[in-house]
Amino acid sequence: MAHTCRGTITLATAHIEVGDTCHLVLTSGGRNYHLKATSDGESQRWVSALQQAKANTTHMMHQSDDSGDEAPVPQPDRALTQGALKTLASKLDDLSTCNELIGKHGTALQRSLSELEDLRTATDGTDKLKTVNERATLFRITSNAMINACRDFLDVAETHSRRWQRALQYEREQRHHLEETIEQLAKQHNSLERAWREAPSTHPDGGERRRAGDASDENEDTEFFDAVEDSPAFITVTATDHTQHRRSASNQSIMSGRLPNNEWSHDEKDAGSDNMQLRRVRRSRIPDKPNYSLNLWSIMKNCIGKELSKIPMPVNFNEPLSMLQRLTEDLEYSDLLDRAARCESSLEQMCLVAAFSVSSYSTTIHRTAKPFNPLLGETYELDRLDDFGYRSICEQVSHHPPAAAHHVTSQRGWTLWQEITIDSKFRGKYISVMPLGCIHLQFHSSGNHYVWGKVTSTVHNIIVGKLWIDQSGDIEIVNHRTKDTCHLKFVPYSYFSRDLPRKVTGVVADSEGTAHHILSGTWDEKMESAKIVESSRGCGGSEGKQKTVYQTLQPKLLWKKYPLPENAENMHFFSSLALTLNEPEEGVAPTDSRLRPDQRLMEAGLWDEANAHKQRLEERQRLERRKREAQATQALEEDSLGQDFEGFQPLWFERRTDDSTGESTYVYRGGYWEAKDGQDWSQCPDIF
Repeated sequence: MAHTCRGTITLATAHIEVGDTCHLVLTSGGRNYHLKATSDGESQRWVSALQQAKANTTHMMHQSDDSGDEAPVPQPDRALTQGALKTLASKLDDLSTCNELIGKHGTALQRSLSELEDLRTATDGTDKLKTVNERATLFRITSNAMINACRDFLDVAETHSRRWQRALQYEREQRHHLEETIEQLAKQHNSLERAWREAPSTHPDGGERRRAGDASDENEDTEFFDAVEDSPAFITVTATDHTQHRRSASNQSIMSGRLPNNEWSHDEKDAGSDNMQLRRVRRSRIPDKPNYSLNLWSIMKNCIGKELSKIPMPVNFNEPLSMLQRLTEDLEYSDLLDRAARCESSLEQMCLVAAFSVSSYSTTIHRTAKPFNPLLGETYELDRLDDFGYRSICEQVSHHPPAAAHHVTSQRGWTLWQEITIDSKFRGKYISVMPLGCIHLQFHSSGNHYVWGKVTSTVHNIIVGKLWIDQSGDIEIVNHRTKDTCHLKFVPYSYFSRDLPRKVTGVVADSEGTAHHILSGTWDEKMESAKIVESSRGCGGSEGKQKTVYQTLQPKLLWKKYPLPENAENMHFFSSLALTLNEPEEGVAPTDSRLRPDQRLMEAGLWDEANAHKQRLEERQRLERRKREAQATQALEEDSLGQDFEGFQPLWFERRTDDSTGESTYVYRGGYWEAKDGQDWSQCPDIF
């Protein structure tokens, strides 16, 4: 079968094992199928038939590979492979013959035993029965030896075939990718041809001809699609240029909205080109990840239902970054906020803020490893004033539950702060990571204050299969000054869904709930926005709800993911920014994540030493926690004296009530960058 479905068994990779009393086991894809025949003879026939079918399957797969339209295999490799296959097929025939003989002799032995049991009255019958039983035992041992030889033979055959299967799969994926690229180019070509045909003519009478043709062309070229009113998923089709001209007061403003996305920064790039030589050159690679194997199930089987932060994990399942650095990595596309700070329209600004909230997940598509849990009081700074115009500081403000506070100030007109608490659960087959808390963003010139949260991240196939990550849930972005809103929906992946994987949809609405922009894209690739030019009530939908018909302008690219650096697959799939986050830097606080020894050793590939340091740091942190608990108990006993016990207090952040949301959150109290300028770290604890 070219394409299998659930429930089928691939014989080419299946393993057949003969058990006792007419019992045989078929192992395929991590599952065991236990089969039982009515007699030993029937069991032997089934085993022979299955093994023969398995040999035929392998032979047919190789014939299919040779006759396919993939790139031809070099002649020496093809001859070598065909010779090996002929040898394997010949040996498999011999083994099948031996198997049939063993089945036949086994039946004869059983018949002889039955006859001997009838002769127990004779004196020499017992001795003869013992002799026959010994021969039967030897026969069984010989049969088992032959079965083991068969298993070894099949393992060799499967190992040889898997290499070609992987090569074939790679070529098929490349062909599929090429077909998708050609299809996209064809669509772009058709769009360009249509735009060229519909562009207004420069002839003096062209304007009159265009206006005269509006009435007849509108019904032919403008398409309308329904979208459920309360659903963020929309199917939109752009209006044609002449329809836009008729419905818009200024055709020039519409055309300016269709300029390429990178035109805005052309002058700025030119203005800053003279300073490029003065910027610091940061590293672009780290040591390759070692290939260490470890049985995950031996660690996780006793941890089902527990919080991920409380599971003792070796560094084999980590990446050489802390959670504070992963939080800082959200600034990978800070240029979106720089552009948003220059927007005069709050609704267009909301679109860019929404794209920024989605872009923070683009680096997670291949990042299934777990970041290091920061120690209590651990910090991380990122000073990129010279190239990106911002400064960032993070601090771990709580350990159970793990919570981090983050503050970013940009010279380009915005400030971002957040407090994120990680709630994670191991469910046996997958791990769910649920970030709790709000992200605040304020623009200096307009005073627009945006607040939003994060969605749930799920890592699948923890025990068996290839690890993959998915993002799912809703994000509600609110501008507390104008009351504009944006509702984003991260569609969870479904095996049976026809939707684009990792799809994100959204709607931007004003304070009265009127939709102005539709957002669409994927969280691992790009986001686009399309301005709504007309909306109307359509026919009734399901459950009596009316649908809203939206007509939009051409979609505008808001954000597109940067390509990964070369050799990223051997560097934990780090992005260009992530490669620089753990780069050693002078003058940072002694609590900075760059100075954490287990993380530094892991990055260097010394995983055994890293595990030893990780255990030492965790034991030290547990000891400090027991001391704080003892102090808290003593404070409760002395409460009659009016003494208050505050417990652990962060060094650079303090809890305040937000004026806009009314929620209590950790905000930056100041002083870090002044301490760095004076290199006064006397207040910092010794945590490493």
